[in-house]
Amino acid sequence: MPKLAANLSWLFTELDYMDRFAAAAGAGFKGVECLFPYDHGAAHVAARLADHGLEQVLINAPPGDWEGGERGLGCLPGCSDDFRASMEKAVEYAVKIGCPRIHAMAGIAPVDADPAILQGVFAKNLALAADLCGQAGITVMIEPINRTDMPGYFLSHPDQAAALIAEVASPHLGLQFDIYHAAMMGLDIAGHLKSHFAVIGHIQVAGFPGRGEPVAGDVDYPGVFDMIDGLGYSGWIGCEYRPLGTTLAGLSWAQSYGIMPRP
Repeated sequence: MPKLAANLSWLFTELDYMDRFAAAAGAGFKGVECLFPYDHGAAHVAARLADHGLEQVLINAPPGDWEGGERGLGCLPGCSDDFRASMEKAVEYAVKIGCPRIHAMAGIAPVDADPAILQGVFAKNLALAADLCGQAGITVMIEPINRTDMPGYFLSHPDQAAALIAEVASPHLGLQFDIYHAAMMGLDIAGHLKSHFAVIGHIQVAGFPGRGEPVAGDVDYPGVFDMIDGLGYSGWIGCEYRPLGTTLAGLSWAQSYGIMPRP
């Protein structure tokens, strides 16, 4: 049965961030993930996790100047020092809250840049990140993101991610497979899950189209979950979607998977 984790950057947003841990636990979640937790002290987050019996399963490394349009630093030439600083900050935070995975974002490809050069830069940075994370018992994740939602994003296809993972050849680097992004790219979801299963370390879901609850739509999520179970996947599946109403009102889809809000 899928182990569902609530993405606290997307779910329970009707509450203040620090109150979302209690809400997630009350809804039956045992794991949580988020985008960028750095505005909240690690000690306070660790206490909330412990208080509510939750595991923080994933965070993102700082992405650079998000407000200025940056979406990660991994592929950007001349930014290796900034990338290293981002990963060091993420590792320090992850250790304090007991988080075993860090997503390192690739970044927006500079206009007219040679993709082969960017691939080489990203591979070199990922080797560094894997070394830093490996020393702390953490795995670096890379996630293909569709270029409709994030125009110009360098890493958009699972095959590209798998090639990077093979090039770096570190046990501390894995694939974060977001089914919504794969659907947005028009990919064969089952085929790519199967072909890249050996390197998949985290999965995320959202409805397609629309990025709402993973229910009625073009992705047969009950079938996908059954297939994932059949592959022997024992990791977390992050719920990174935009609820159509309140989070609790939209959780009926997850009751078959152990998510049962307490009365």
